[in-house]
Amino acid sequence: MGSRDRPRNFGPRVNDRIRVPEIRVIGAEGEMLGVMNTDEARRMARGLDLDLVEVNPKAAPPVCKIMDFGKFKYEEKKKQNEARKRQTQIALKEIKLRPKTDDHDVEFKVKHVRRFLEEGNKVKITVRFRGREITHPETAKRQIDVIIEAVDDLGSVETPARLEGRTMTAILAPRVKVQHTR
Repeated sequence: MGSRDRPRNFGPRVNDRIRVPEIRVIGAEGEMLGVMNTDEARRMARGLDLDLVEVNPKAAPPVCKIMDFGKFKYEEKKKQNEARKRQTQIALKEIKLRPKTDDHDVEFKVKHVRRFLEEGNKVKITVRFRGREITHPETAKRQIDVIIEAVDDLGSVETPARLEGRTMTAILAPRVKVQHTR
């Protein structure tokens, strides 16, 4: 795809880029001015020291509004940044164990799981088997159950413990906090 094939500008068409002969115009204060010639609408916008911006190109005739385009772009960018700030991203954190992991070490891993759940992240508990350890999957199941019980107040089981090859995994999701309104 060459540089000529790519559209140069994104977003609404403004002023001289509006090429249709007739448009429906909305004034600077939001009042409907009706259908008029595009050149006449451009002159009207320039007279007010504003821009003619196409807000609905698919309508028949296209709808254009007289506004300050720089201010409009600034407000749009501000709205997008606000939306991005409010968006929460949930990460999947992983805790790895072995069937021979000591009880004290498992308790330490529980602290990590609690912290991850408090931060709002999902947690994947993985117990990896080596050699003949695979003959006793119940030890791994027991370890996972101990962790799940210890964090029951913060997280719920999304995927129960299951054996896949040489690993046993379970996924915990943070509990949704109910906010009471008075």
